[in-house]
Amino acid sequence: MEKVDILGIGAHPDDVELSAGGTIAKHVKAGKKVAIVDLTQGELGSRGTIETRYSEAHDASRILGVSFRENLKMQDGFFGHSKEELLKLVVQIRRFQPEIVLANAISDRHPDHGKGSAFISDACFLAGLRKIETELNGKSQQPWRPKAVYHYIQDRYIQPDFAIDVTEFVETKFEAIRAYKTQFYDPESNEPQTPISGKEFFDFLEGRMRQFGREIGVEFAEGYTVERVPGVEYLDHLI
Repeated sequence: MEKVDILGIGAHPDDVELSAGGTIAKHVKAGKKVAIVDLTQGELGSRGTIETRYSEAHDASRILGVSFRENLKMQDGFFGHSKEELLKLVVQIRRFQPEIVLANAISDRHPDHGKGSAFISDACFLAGLRKIETELNGKSQQPWRPKAVYHYIQDRYIQPDFAIDVTEFVETKFEAIRAYKTQFYDPESNEPQTPISGKEFFDFLEGRMRQFGREIGVEFAEGYTVERVPGVEYLDHLI
């Protein structure tokens, strides 16, 4: 069975880990099943190669406890909104049948993030339409629409609609991020410097989680925006 509870989707390998790694580790520990789909191979990144990104993504998935990971091999920087591209993601949504999808930030410094956000939202809607026919491994797929799509927050600050306490899972998250050895801080690396390769980037990530944590009265949290009003049974569920 490949059905999962949560499907994390990112424009690039490491998008999900950077902004939702703590959330994923927390839910895996609670017994939830999680998969990740990367839209591109991150081939335009200044550091590393396609091959190293695959190896690093595999290691990061193992650290977080992710059950499945798939790369759709769309063009980094140039994927669009074509029927062919959308159907690739529809197939994966129907394959994994997630209750919840975690998607790129609604807008961000990297144009692929905001573009990916809208792309993922549209694919989640289309995956529920019965008249769109898809198949996987020669078998017809059934329609499936996630109950909710939540957008994680990336480089640029966005006021979250809610935040998840990830205090217990900060070290696991950073271990998963450091699995991308070519992309992030390494004092012995001869690779080009980028906005995310300096030691200060880890300070930024910690500060962002502390900021979201402060807003909900915990040490560290990850923030999300919603597409529709969340419903709860009782007021104390909002505490």
